[in-house]
Amino acid sequence: MTTEHPSITRFRDDHGARGGTGEIVILPDAVHTAALAAEALGCEVGAIANSLLFDAGGTPVLILTSGAHRVDTAKVAATIGVERLKRATPEFVREHTGQVIGGVSPIAHPRPVPTYLDSWLRRYEVVWAAAGHPSAVFSTTFDELATLTGATEIEVD
Repeated sequence: MTTEHPSITRFRDDHGARGGTGEIVILPDAVHTAALAAEALGCEVGAIANSLLFDAGGTPVLILTSGAHRVDTAKVAATIGVERLKRATPEFVREHTGQVIGGVSPIAHPRPVPTYLDSWLRRYEVVWAAAGHPSAVFSTTFDELATLTGATEIEVD
């Protein structure tokens, strides 16, 4: 009998408490990139919602972006009204999400994190995002993801 990783269990509990309806899938291998996740799931890379945590002067900012995009940090910083967004260190990510890079989910963090959602993801009927661990993902829709996270929709590139 295998035991589920605690971060997946925390995600599963939070997902259910928030009324999430999507399927949680544990993949056989970690899927650290959108391309690997898309290949494993049989979907377009653009349908993968990457959870990217940035450091805005010590404050975490979570950007949920299509796997088809790179975040224009200067544009997004101006859009959300912060001076600068810089790549978060692994320690900063773990401190603010309780998860590791490659497995950061949009929810199930120790404290609320300001979250922004790439409008490009609206193009997909099903969106896949990390479920708290590099080998775990869940299915959702753009609207459900916005509801689960309370995210503000923005253009990221």
